[in-house]
Amino acid sequence: MNRYPIWKNAIVVIALLLGMLYTLPNFFGEAPAVQVSSVKATIKVDTALLGRVEEALKAAGVANDGLFSDLNSIRVRLHDTDTQLKAKDAIEKALNPDPTDASYSVALNLVANSPQWLTGLHALPMYLGLDLRGGVHFLLQVDMKGAITKRLDSVATDLRSQLRDKSIRHGGINRDGNNVVIKFRDAETRDKSRSVITENQPDLALAEVQDGADFNLLGSLKPEAQKRIQEYAIKQNISTLHNRINELGVAEPVIQQQGADRIVVQLPGVQDTAKAKDILGRTASLEVRMVDDEASANASVMEQAARGQPPLGTEYYVERGGRPLLLKKQVVLTGDRLTDAQPGFASDTHEPAVHLSLDSAGSRIFKELTRDNVGKRMAILLIEKGKGEVVTAPVIRTEIGGGRVQISGRMSTQEASDTALLLRAGSLAAPMEIIEERTIGPSLGADNIKKGFNSTIGGFSAIALFMAAYYLLFGMVSVLALASNLLLLVALLSLLQATLTLPGIAAIALTLGMAIDSNVLINERIREELRNGETPQAAIKAGYERAFGTILDSNITTLIAGIALLIFGSGPVRGFAVVHCLGIMTSIFSSVVMSRALINVIYGTRRKLEKLSIGQVWKPGKA
Repeated sequence: MNRYPIWKNAIVVIALLLGMLYTLPNFFGEAPAVQVSSVKATIKVDTALLGRVEEALKAAGVANDGLFSDLNSIRVRLHDTDTQLKAKDAIEKALNPDPTDASYSVALNLVANSPQWLTGLHALPMYLGLDLRGGVHFLLQVDMKGAITKRLDSVATDLRSQLRDKSIRHGGINRDGNNVVIKFRDAETRDKSRSVITENQPDLALAEVQDGADFNLLGSLKPEAQKRIQEYAIKQNISTLHNRINELGVAEPVIQQQGADRIVVQLPGVQDTAKAKDILGRTASLEVRMVDDEASANASVMEQAARGQPPLGTEYYVERGGRPLLLKKQVVLTGDRLTDAQPGFASDTHEPAVHLSLDSAGSRIFKELTRDNVGKRMAILLIEKGKGEVVTAPVIRTEIGGGRVQISGRMSTQEASDTALLLRAGSLAAPMEIIEERTIGPSLGADNIKKGFNSTIGGFSAIALFMAAYYLLFGMVSVLALASNLLLLVALLSLLQATLTLPGIAAIALTLGMAIDSNVLINERIREELRNGETPQAAIKAGYERAFGTILDSNITTLIAGIALLIFGSGPVRGFAVVHCLGIMTSIFSSVVMSRALINVIYGTRRKLEKLSIGQVWKPGKA
């Protein structure tokens, strides 16, 4: 007798039901939508914003199919693309009355068209890649010369401060191309400064140059230092791009390095190319300035400043919370000196705080700044698109040295985390320009999906016909097991929210061809047992048990190759490997467990079983 215990049958039924549940959302497709997200960390996406969006749509007479919100964005699902454009214009006017100082990003996007009850169960469709969903593709060129120039300018500033601290007089420090030129009046001073520079600037290679009466030192970055700066520039720019693209709400964007100085950005589902280019090309910088406390406390002066007439040497800004401030124009520290920013808690009050780490030059500047301005306010600004925003303006309590700075006061835990993110990755390490731009329309993506779907169905149908003709009933069981394998694979991809691309569809087709091998092994093993004189029930049991070892060995070796592709591959190769590895695991379960369960239902309860519907079985001694 061949019977599964109840718990095994329950596992098979539950697996099939879950497979159908998580596969179902993929059949509903996607609908046009408008994505609303904040472009400033100080402005949150909350229920109040959801209400403003809803009111804007009602005022414009634009019908929608639902509003959905998460931690970072609000999405409005619409019926067609014409309504989508009307909704975008209405929301843009309501949320950003001044387009030059936009607080929100309003972009065209696509959202799943699944019914609410499926979304409530977290049953979501799998993500589709750029080649299937449409979207935009950018190739960005990183200006490595700009990164080197930026570093040399920073080195020149450091050298002035270091030589001043050692009381070494010089005739000027200037950057000349890719070199820093330091002028001296005599050789003795030059030699003295050389040891100081070598100690404090190990990345500089120094050469002595005689220029008339001047005794000059020519400093250039060592090759290993240049390589390190360029690698950092690429990594920092990729990190910053990730943070910026989050504003678009893009699911599974591709941001990766290509070659030594290029970055590929693929944004599936994004239809608003102008908005994407605007966010990618945004530049930001950080500045530390002192607050003019005396002028800020004068009501009449502040009224004039609010009307665009600030006192000489100051600029008018608004602090978080809406409090106006007058800041001195002199920039005492820039974000170039910042090495890290992490959220945490103040050591004395245990309030939420941001902990900053500065480089050696920044530490020295900050120590002097705080020593000379105890009791005064210091403002940290984020300058973006020529407009500044005061992130925080704390009071300096005491001299701060060691390069570790703590910012706290009137800050929630989330605000501390957002501030740390802005300070850590608010600006690009090197300039970039878009050198290639491609837009793939949704219609082309739909055509790719159709072709991929047809090829998979064609392969499945050919396999089903062969198996049914050659193995009869056992062949039909194998086809049902293969269908369940496809069901479970799509469900897993949806559950894991993996990204499906054209190579992924190819991996699904390959998985179907490989998965049927297991059932061929089982069926041939059962035939062999019948030829050896075993009874049908014994042949079924022995066939499955003895074929399992071979199936496991062959799938493990294939899995090893898939894992190698997953580890060392990137882009389309990695997408292929993900589907390939998941397909191997689902094929073992479906070909062994599910097909055995079906065979048990058909033959397991028959006590006197004389023959099996498994095709022609040749036996020794028969003509």
